[in-house]
Amino acid sequence: MLTSFLRILAKLPLPWLHFAGSMLGWLVYMSSPSYAKRLRENLLASGICRNQPEFDELLKNSTRQAGKAIAELPAVWFRPQHESASWVRQVVGWELMDAAMEEGNGVVILTPHFGCFEVLAQYFAEKYPITVLYRPPRVVGLEPAMRAGRMRRNIRLATTNVNGVRQLLKALQRGEAIGLLPDQVPGLGDGEWAEFFGRPAYTMTLWSRLAQRSKAPVFLAYAVRLSSGAGFKAHFERMPTPEPGETAAHHVNRALEDVIRRFPDQYLWAYNRYKVPAGVQVPPVPSGPSETR
Repeated sequence: MLTSFLRILAKLPLPWLHFAGSMLGWLVYMSSPSYAKRLRENLLASGICRNQPEFDELLKNSTRQAGKAIAELPAVWFRPQHESASWVRQVVGWELMDAAMEEGNGVVILTPHFGCFEVLAQYFAEKYPITVLYRPPRVVGLEPAMRAGRMRRNIRLATTNVNGVRQLLKALQRGEAIGLLPDQVPGLGDGEWAEFFGRPAYTMTLWSRLAQRSKAPVFLAYAVRLSSGAGFKAHFERMPTPEPGETAAHHVNRALEDVIRRFPDQYLWAYNRYKVPAGVQVPPVPSGPSETR
């Protein structure tokens, strides 16, 4: 029933969904104290805002963008794939992807919880096959809709387990692309602690191991929402060169911070980025800014 309902919502124009999403974002913010608290704390601790007016403005815009991220999902998932892909109105760096795919070692694409990350696989799959790592939702009833929306032509799904990792490696060996959420908190043994906006975050390192084994180049990809529901602007860029002695976790977090600072309202600040996975030893927490609002 959920999938059928989402298919109905998918028929609405994208501007309507984004308008409704702006209101939905505030509804979630006002109705969930824990959500609102985490959003404010993460945003404040990031140090992005220089003063209170900047904080208030970014909080407002981030809340709206988070609502749009929810409202646009039915259309991105259940419109015909070419229609979803066509909402990517502008593209920066696609020539780099073409060149990397021609090399034949596959490509590792890192897509954070930023903007419309769901549309990127749809756009990429219009030209090349891609295998995307995903974590099944905690609410079991959501998984059929999620899989139905994400399993499109040229898109394969790999779950976050040993078999899924094998799928990713095989895709790279075939010279195909793989996609991962680099800011998704991994399980015990699959990450390491590294600072993310000045706070320790347990950070995925799988992308680095796969790239080393396959010799595949690593890219960051993100889709920024355009105003008034006009669509998205996709960016594809090579990962920056690691600094001397920099670990994979520090490397990816530094790269993500740079992207987020450019478009801070597009990041999902309420995502529980700093949670401690079961069995992982908690690192010392440095003192940081506290909210006085």
